[in-house]
Amino acid sequence: MPIPEPGRVLVALGGNAMTGPDGSATPEAQRSAIEAAMECVADLVAAGRGVVLTHGNGPQVGNLLVKNEMTAGVVPPVPLDWCVAQTQGTLGFTIVSALENALRRRGRAEPVAAVVTRTLVDSRDPAFGRPTKPVGRYLPRAEAERLIALGQHWEDRGARGWRRVVPSPEPVAIADADAVRALLAAGFVAVAAGGGGIPVAADGGAGVEAVLDKDLTAALLATEVGADVLVIATDVPYAMVGFGTVRERPIERATPAELRAFAAAGQFTGGSMGPKVEAAVRFVEDGGRRAVITSLGRIADAVEKGGGTVVEDRDA
Repeated sequence: MPIPEPGRVLVALGGNAMTGPDGSATPEAQRSAIEAAMECVADLVAAGRGVVLTHGNGPQVGNLLVKNEMTAGVVPPVPLDWCVAQTQGTLGFTIVSALENALRRRGRAEPVAAVVTRTLVDSRDPAFGRPTKPVGRYLPRAEAERLIALGQHWEDRGARGWRRVVPSPEPVAIADADAVRALLAAGFVAVAAGGGGIPVAADGGAGVEAVLDKDLTAALLATEVGADVLVIATDVPYAMVGFGTVRERPIERATPAELRAFAAAGQFTGGSMGPKVEAAVRFVEDGGRRAVITSLGRIADAVEKGGGTVVEDRDA
């Protein structure tokens, strides 16, 4: 059933909204994908919802890391927190422009703004001692070993080659949540915490070499800005149990406890659906009214009619 008015919705856009259908991250492919995604978001804004957007940035950060590697002898490489900040700026600008145009075509005049957003992490998080998040391109062993000698962590990924892995600590708080709340109070559609946010040490304010999970940050941001609904937009209409087997079936409605049980049974892939399910569960456990996991083209229907995988606490 629809959420009561007024409804504030946080939409977390997956990587399919930021790149071409084949994964291409050329400027033209990114602009085209973002323009298509903003048509879906504009429908949601036109329905009268207060909207906050967040987004992924994996391919974009990967491109910057390649530039770091290829031009290190000419231009000083920049750290991961700078890479996240740069991609937040580029994608934020592109999203704002595309959404303004989509709203204008609907006769709407809601202002849109992007916030370069920092996410606080605990410098004592065990993740800093166990880098697991793959970033950037695959390289032959000899090239990877050269970078390992410079202090980077790389793993052998089999036939495709070696890939860099970096820490992915837990997001603790959104440092710029007040700015996002101020924009929402003034009637803006806000774009914030792209790529999980710029990772910043909570005990010192300095940026750190890490990449945050965008879905877990989305759940935290949704809670901190008082969203009623969290929508995690991906490339499938539902989370599934028995994925890839003859027993495959969509999860249409579930409580946080039911999804945690599915996760404990190994139903969700760690690097794909797993973080999305965990984010949806955390949001509802922290007091959110509803979380939905669904495909990008269905987000307006998901909010208005409750389609996709709906996560609610039925006892609330």
